[in-house]
Amino acid sequence: MDRTSASPPTADSAAPTGASADSALTHGLKQRHLSMIALGGVIGAGLFVGSGAGIAAAGPSIVVAYAISGLLVMMVMRMLGEMSAANPASGSFSVHAERAIGPWAGFTAGWSFWFLLCVAVGLEGIGAAQIVSGWLPGTPEWAWVALFMVIFLGTNLAAVKNFGEFEFWFAALKVIAITLFLVLGLLAILGVLPDTDAPGLTNLTGDGGFLPKGMDGFIIGVLASVFAYGGLETVTIAAAESENPVQGVAKAVRTAMWRIAVFYIGSMAVIVTLVPWDNPKVAEVGPFYAMLDHLGIGGAAQIMNVVILIALLSAMNANIYGASRMARSLVARGQGPAVLGRISSGVPRNAVLFSSVFGFLCVLLSYWRPDDVFPWLLNMIGAVILVVWIFIAVSQLILRRRTEREEPEKLVVRMWLFPVLTIVALVGMVGIFLLMLRQPDTRDQLLATGALTAVLIGIGVVRQRRRGNDGAAGIPAQRN
Repeated sequence: MDRTSASPPTADSAAPTGASADSALTHGLKQRHLSMIALGGVIGAGLFVGSGAGIAAAGPSIVVAYAISGLLVMMVMRMLGEMSAANPASGSFSVHAERAIGPWAGFTAGWSFWFLLCVAVGLEGIGAAQIVSGWLPGTPEWAWVALFMVIFLGTNLAAVKNFGEFEFWFAALKVIAITLFLVLGLLAILGVLPDTDAPGLTNLTGDGGFLPKGMDGFIIGVLASVFAYGGLETVTIAAAESENPVQGVAKAVRTAMWRIAVFYIGSMAVIVTLVPWDNPKVAEVGPFYAMLDHLGIGGAAQIMNVVILIALLSAMNANIYGASRMARSLVARGQGPAVLGRISSGVPRNAVLFSSVFGFLCVLLSYWRPDDVFPWLLNMIGAVILVVWIFIAVSQLILRRRTEREEPEKLVVRMWLFPVLTIVALVGMVGIFLLMLRQPDTRDQLLATGALTAVLIGIGVVRQRRRGNDGAAGIPAQRN
């Protein structure tokens, strides 16, 4: 990676951070785009499909598991919202980590998240292709992945408002689908749907009780629920390109609580009330399909396939966007190859291309090396989001006091009960790491993510020291 700055960077003077690094980007996202991105960001394939494994492990107690992890995510989003409203930047938490802790922290948080998003793009492309290939037997999955990549590459290479429009309608469809699902579920619970009887508490207390597999099953449910919340961070990245970044971030963060409560915790409560937790379809084909099928709704499988396809395509689009903006922000701060920082018509097109190519490479690896390299990549991203959350919490602890002292008027959004809840959140994150070490299925993920993080920290520290030495030697700085 190129060294693009020579003056010795500090937590306060790393060049350039915040809005100055984003000045070449356009502000093409309207408030309606940002609101819907925030709303739709919590409704992903992890909710529609991944939650099935959590229910199968934890039983009805999955509701409590999602509530606990949801509280943690709410605190993380509140912390991130406080910093992003005070200093909107397309690098989001990477910028905040650099300002609070140092360039090495911004480097580690930013590139680890970029890596997570790019691998996720590949996974989502594979999942979407499998659905379409099921509708059109005989068509190769790789061709569908390539088509989706080309479509969203084109969307993200064009003006940012195109990305906003795609996400607006994708998110609107997801919100409509989940709302209809919840309404149907509530009507069934009340016994007012035709040919259905109110289930009462039968599925919540029978067949093993509320904790059918004990605390071990509950712990697995907590871990599954934590990683289902990924995607919420994108709104703080997108806010830097909106018409009113501060207002947009503030509004998105303040509504995060009811979104999480309604969409995640509400969905889990409806499903485990209506469907026996040990119904094999819950884990095999997903809990939402299992509930629709249980209610006798015809074409349940195809209905859910359409919804899941929309969720996957939306995530592909958002992750290419998020990865490209994170890469561009890192480069603008001297943390990557300068070629990725070039802006054309307000869009970092080289960063978009680079992120998309890396995502497509992950897809090819799933075909070429499905038994070793691809699983290795998946393990490396397994706990990245927790690493990012820790950087967010530590950064907020530092920046909150600094902002109160120097620019208190910028605290448009404030973390609740600071610093108590920030520390509680950090303790919760460490607790999740310990739980991951305890479980054989997640231990390998944690170790692989730890190795990736250690490598990035090492590179970041070396780069920071070299830039400091260059500055001391009087080498002129190069700005993008």
